[in-house]
Amino acid sequence: MARAFLVVMDSVGIGGAPDAGQYFNGDLPDLGANTLAHIAQACAGGLAEEGRSGPLRLPTLDALGLGAAVAQASAVPCPDLGAGKRAPMGRWGAAVEQSRGKDTPSGHWELAGLPVPWDWCYFPDKTPAFPDDLVAHVCNAAGTDAILGNCHASGTAIIAEHGAAHMKSGQPICYTSADSVFQIAAHEETFGLERLLALCEAVAPYLHAMKVGRVIARPFVGDAESGFSRTTNRRDYAITPPAPILTNWVQDAGRTVHGIGKIGDIFSMQGIDTLAKGDDATLMTHLQDAVEQAEEGSLTFANFVEFDSLYGHRRDISGYARALEWFDAEIATLLPKLREGDLLVLTADHGNDPSWPGTDHTREQVPVLMAGRGSGPLGRLGFVDVAATVAAHLEVPSAGPGRSVL
Repeated sequence: MARAFLVVMDSVGIGGAPDAGQYFNGDLPDLGANTLAHIAQACAGGLAEEGRSGPLRLPTLDALGLGAAVAQASAVPCPDLGAGKRAPMGRWGAAVEQSRGKDTPSGHWELAGLPVPWDWCYFPDKTPAFPDDLVAHVCNAAGTDAILGNCHASGTAIIAEHGAAHMKSGQPICYTSADSVFQIAAHEETFGLERLLALCEAVAPYLHAMKVGRVIARPFVGDAESGFSRTTNRRDYAITPPAPILTNWVQDAGRTVHGIGKIGDIFSMQGIDTLAKGDDATLMTHLQDAVEQAEEGSLTFANFVEFDSLYGHRRDISGYARALEWFDAEIATLLPKLREGDLLVLTADHGNDPSWPGTDHTREQVPVLMAGRGSGPLGRLGFVDVAATVAAHLEVPSAGPGRSVL
């Protein structure tokens, strides 16, 4: 039986979505944002020279159709990505999201065949950001008399600002962003990692009832003198999808579903048999292993988050470019390992243009690149069509609104 590998390059957008003007970073709408093209422009202009140099080179992804997908999605000029004028050897297209949001759950749920059936709850960009009843609920669960933060913030910045006070008082650092999230940062040693995870798990149902998409545990270590740094023990507590998704369809057909990265957190382990976590380098090893070892008929669903978490939100163009070039080289070693009949789909869940003002995601179209099912354009797709296409390839029933492009 055929196998499928669905890989999300977190935040690798390719141009403003049709409704991007309705989404904002500060006072500036996302219309005109283009994560991939703007990174490539910066590299070509010599503005991304930290740890790398020269034009952005993604020959493997470009050969699958990445440059063609960027050109389809947007009029923003994108320099050559390394494949030259050769016709793409994969199938390629650009996908548009219908859910109202530019966040991880919205993008992933829809890629898995389920548009979000409600409007998420977002917290206002003011201080305090959270209602009194929510603060009281968190304090009661944490056993403290107050919280720190209570605002929109960058995770690294707010830990630097409040880390010392948190270590002294034990009060958790709570913050949010333009996404539907409630984030709790705490020191792994003085507060305790298990205590932080238990706190997030305890308050998650309250926030989910408000339609806040995720409660995120953000553990960190260090001290005020040497500096603080976040660890890899992050955990997301997301709302459970309210209807079956791609992973359920595959599992219900008697097949095995492997999750890699934060897939288990995003879908609350719905329809997932095994889960492998770690930093992106570790996750790539897990993906390579899955290509070599995964069962016939299985689905492997992976997310590579560091494009977004380490570079997009921090507006680090050089770092984002380095990560893209590393990923491209790794995919080059993976492609020859695919078996006859396998399908590899590379896509994204939203944008996070590191050249854009602010620190939030950008509402963008995303690439859909396919290896293993011929070559040529796919045209314009919906996110939901990705799920329908994977299901059709695996010959399992699709229960979502998408259409297969096979």
